[in-house]
Amino acid sequence: MLTELLMAKPPFALEGLDVPSDGTGAPDADESRPYDERQTGNAWESFLTTGEVRSGDTFVRNVIERSWQRSVQSGVDAHCRGSNLIVSPDDLYELRLKNEDLLGASAETFRRVADVLGDAATMVVITDKNGVVLDVGGDRRTIDSGHDIHLELGAGWGEGVTGTNGIGTALVTGKPVHVHAAEHFSEGIKSWTCVGSPIRSPVDGSIIGIIDFSGPQAIFHRHNVALAVIAASHIELALAEKIRIERVRLLEASVARLPGTSSADGVVILDRFGRVIHHNDMASIRWSAMTQSSDLRVGAKLLSIDDGRIPADLAAELPEALREQRIEPLRIDGVTRGAMLVLPARSRSTTARTSASPNSLVATMEARTAIVGCSEVLLQAVERAERAAFGKTAILLEGETGVGKELFARLIHAVSQKSGKEPFVAFNCGAVSKELLGGELFGHAPGAFTGATREGRAGRFEFANGGVLSLDEIGEMPLELQPYLLRVLEERAVYRLGESKPRPIDVRLVASTNRNLKQEVAEGRFRADLYFRIGVVRIAIPPLRERAGDVDVLIGHFNHQFSAAYNREPLQFDGETMSVLRRYEWPGNVRELRNLVENLVLMSINGIVTLKDLPEELLEATDRVTRPRAAEQSHLRKGALDDEVSRFDEMERRAIERAIAIAGGNIAAAADKLGISRSTLYRKLHQYRSRT
Repeated sequence: MLTELLMAKPPFALEGLDVPSDGTGAPDADESRPYDERQTGNAWESFLTTGEVRSGDTFVRNVIERSWQRSVQSGVDAHCRGSNLIVSPDDLYELRLKNEDLLGASAETFRRVADVLGDAATMVVITDKNGVVLDVGGDRRTIDSGHDIHLELGAGWGEGVTGTNGIGTALVTGKPVHVHAAEHFSEGIKSWTCVGSPIRSPVDGSIIGIIDFSGPQAIFHRHNVALAVIAASHIELALAEKIRIERVRLLEASVARLPGTSSADGVVILDRFGRVIHHNDMASIRWSAMTQSSDLRVGAKLLSIDDGRIPADLAAELPEALREQRIEPLRIDGVTRGAMLVLPARSRSTTARTSASPNSLVATMEARTAIVGCSEVLLQAVERAERAAFGKTAILLEGETGVGKELFARLIHAVSQKSGKEPFVAFNCGAVSKELLGGELFGHAPGAFTGATREGRAGRFEFANGGVLSLDEIGEMPLELQPYLLRVLEERAVYRLGESKPRPIDVRLVASTNRNLKQEVAEGRFRADLYFRIGVVRIAIPPLRERAGDVDVLIGHFNHQFSAAYNREPLQFDGETMSVLRRYEWPGNVRELRNLVENLVLMSINGIVTLKDLPEELLEATDRVTRPRAAEQSHLRKGALDDEVSRFDEMERRAIERAIAIAGGNIAAAADKLGISRSTLYRKLHQYRSRT
């Protein structure tokens, strides 16, 4: 586990993790300067006297200097011994209840990290968004020492309370921060070192807590920053999965409430943060009429709830124009976790379209749940698909191979259902020969062609009558068959091959393609009239490389799915492996990722995925700077921190050598490639040469 967490990024990339909070994201120029205990202490004493760091004290990092200045402005006592804010047991109990999601999602990561650090003179701390300690673990002696400075349950460690420290400064900057010994503002904690990393909400990206590693200054190593960053990332992934499952259960809970609504009522399902997770077509109409706004979409926030705790008076949280509407709490396992907002029809005779039945709503839940991801571009595509489903025209889904076009077709089918029993027929136009394709689609009369049955046969259009026909790879359809398809769509009747008798059908066509049909039309391989007929509504499904954050979510999803299917423990992916997977372009998109995770689950021996477990072509495609040698791929003993550091130093040395070679000996270019300053690179070159 320690190897997995520490290998998030190579050490040379950690130099700039403490960045200013000016929004530029640029690292401080002096981050690479070595720490000097005596000079930092002298600079602190001078700062208390003059109120500023002297121009000659360039070894004081900018992030520390700015924090010292904020500490003075907040009136922090520079000579205090730790936190002077301890909440009462009752308040702590309330805070832990309020942050139950954070504590629940962090439990497994917290336990494993605490176990690893149990004999490393380090304690691990979880705080809330204000820096109040909610949980502690790790080395028992260090935890006991923490009581002396009030680094304990219920203590407040915001920067405005205790001055510069890993927890409070990370909260202010919103970035991972390490604070070493004399860099602390308060004199009483200068014998400690700490690393804090923010934990962000998957709902809105706001900081909901901090994970911090603290201990005596002897434990300091910048590699610990990577440990905190990856631990925070694991907690965020667990939170995202918990919220996804909860939303599915909310949709299930809402089904029981539907019998109390009219077919012309708008229905909106909200999660416990007041965000829209589902609405029917009538809701958009009612919403526009009541609020003069068209912004009713999945993800929109209707209730002012930040902590996920549904208030007793739900109506009071609604926008003023909606407070007279019916809103009901939705409960999961006896606890209110969301709400159903009903926007009633102004006139019960108004029936623009019948609302979904309970069966079709369940189908919609299942179809939407099958599309896994939380990126904005994906959610926008889902929203477009759901809106398009309420019409009757053909829909064209465009996207690369493996993006999940059939899942979108099934979502359109589910949303468009009335009874919940309408058929869904999927057919791949590229899966059969062009000689057989016509018979498969349109059916054939008895003995219509060589190989035809004596009894005749219905085609896919007839099988899909009353429902949706999903035609994948429609760009593969031969030119000679395209007029037949156009005729079926225009006349809403199918002619079996060898017959002149029309058979009326009511079929919604959802066509899919990974080709550029507009280009195909220009080059004469696809009929323009058919293209315009099937492309009245076009929905572009984004490739995985454009879905920011979804690689992590999908890996977690498939990891748990296949682990459960094969009765195995979920895999653990080390940090460097996850970094590679995030950078990979995924030409096969979600299908390729799914197949990779299934293969890893089946073939894994020890449950930990490292670079050596990934396919060679994937590693080559991501242009890895360095790969572990075979001898380095053996797993290190748990808790062997010195061995870990030696391994990182070796990886760093080889990366530096390679960067300089690629840059043709140009130190400035090599430093830029590595993401560090020239002074840092010169120092590291001197450091490694002195060892040889």
